[in-house]
Amino acid sequence: MGRTAYGRRAGHNGGVSEATLPPLPSAERPDVAARLREALLAASFTADGLLELLGAPAYAALARSETVPALRATRGDTPLETLVRLFLLQQPVPHARVEDVLPVHACVESGWLTRAGGADGDVAATVDVRPYGGSDGEDWFIVSDLGCAVGGAGGIGNRDEGVVLGVGGASTTLAGITVRTPVASALDLGTGSGIQALHAAQHATRVTATDLNPRALHITALTLALSGVPAADLREGSLFEPVRDDETFDLIVSNPPFVISPGARLTYRDGGMGGDDLCRSLVQQAGERLNVGGFAQFLANWQHEEGEDWQDRIRSWVPRGCDAWIVQREVQDVTQYAELWLRDAGDHRGDPQEYQARYDAWLDEFEARKVKAVGFGWITLRRTASAEPVITVEEWPHPVEQPLGDTVRAHFDRVDYLREHDDASLLAGHFKLAPEVMQEQVGLPGAEDPEHVVLRQNRGMRRATKVDTVGAGFAGVCDGSLSAGRILDAIAQLVGEDPVLLRDRTPAQIRLLVEQGFLEPA
Repeated sequence: MGRTAYGRRAGHNGGVSEATLPPLPSAERPDVAARLREALLAASFTADGLLELLGAPAYAALARSETVPALRATRGDTPLETLVRLFLLQQPVPHARVEDVLPVHACVESGWLTRAGGADGDVAATVDVRPYGGSDGEDWFIVSDLGCAVGGAGGIGNRDEGVVLGVGGASTTLAGITVRTPVASALDLGTGSGIQALHAAQHATRVTATDLNPRALHITALTLALSGVPAADLREGSLFEPVRDDETFDLIVSNPPFVISPGARLTYRDGGMGGDDLCRSLVQQAGERLNVGGFAQFLANWQHEEGEDWQDRIRSWVPRGCDAWIVQREVQDVTQYAELWLRDAGDHRGDPQEYQARYDAWLDEFEARKVKAVGFGWITLRRTASAEPVITVEEWPHPVEQPLGDTVRAHFDRVDYLREHDDASLLAGHFKLAPEVMQEQVGLPGAEDPEHVVLRQNRGMRRATKVDTVGAGFAGVCDGSLSAGRILDAIAQLVGEDPVLLRDRTPAQIRLLVEQGFLEPA
């Protein structure tokens, strides 16, 4: 879920109130962050170290904000157990135990720890610090507000509007689909706890991170410092407001507050605009901020309204001069959607009448807008110099294999190829079957011929598509050595078909197999 808000009614300081949230560690003490990082790594306070200490069930439970299994697994007094209880479970720990593991005085002085009193002079963490493994095995740390590292079905630990969450499923989804080619400039719009900026720092020379919530910018600075990566250019503001008119980027990413809600209660998820207007505005404004060849990648919700095709709705969002690939991953009816986000806020654990009133407000909002369902998915734009941009909108609710950044980039490479090659060029081209494509034949047992043939990918999007016998035979012999036309001529001779007619009717099938990644230009 998104970790910041845009378009909200700003307070007197133009940002978000932090009245009930505790003070954060100083972002002006990189020396303390470096010492703390060194101590955490020395105690194996890493993703791998946690898994080994807690075991898979307790580790998975912690990702659901269930702490009892982890509490049971950390009843000893090793340095790692001490750090888990301190930073992940938010338990006060005796000063003497922590002193053997961390630079306690510096951590208290700079605000990472606070004195909690108690007979043993306990200390407690002021923020959640959660190990996070980078895509290339880096040991990173995500900082978030106490009790808010995960959220989800259990509800968040603090419902202040400016609370900053850690890494959830949406955050990792966006990180996984992002194209990771080296770039000069990247923009993380609505940075939240800084996870997208952290990833971008590995392949972008300059990273700019924005957020309407000043607390989120502060926490992003802590995340980057504690993870040992260069600081980003942090800017406060809504949508593209903090970006100068003359600035463009090679990569824009955003996990925005896309929840379609009847208000703007929580900064990290509710954008404060009506319906899906926030996501639409974000997508429409991104095109002019991209360099040619640059990518903008978002997670989004969109409305399914009565009498309207959802694909037409999303197509209308795509800015001029951009190719687009939009994938709807899930659809929920309005009751499922309202219940999901009521649970996310922990409303199901509060007063039943208040819960019912909030539920009614969601359904009233949807009824007024004639919304029957809400879609969730990925939107990728690529700025193109072509006079004929290509927009692909599809529904794919099936399992995929992350990370998908290379798959996304390859999709747009294929778009370029198909745009530049007419049918005659396709027949003159050479193709190879993509790696790990399998063929399945479906039909009655003992039948001489299958009812249909399915090609299935075991990597990336894990697509499956029906083909006829010609298509299956064509794909099976594509190894790059023969042109498509020569392969079809050979197939025509085998099946006794007119080769001219076969050449006329097959390019559409070849085009589809290339578009979906089953065949690659050799």
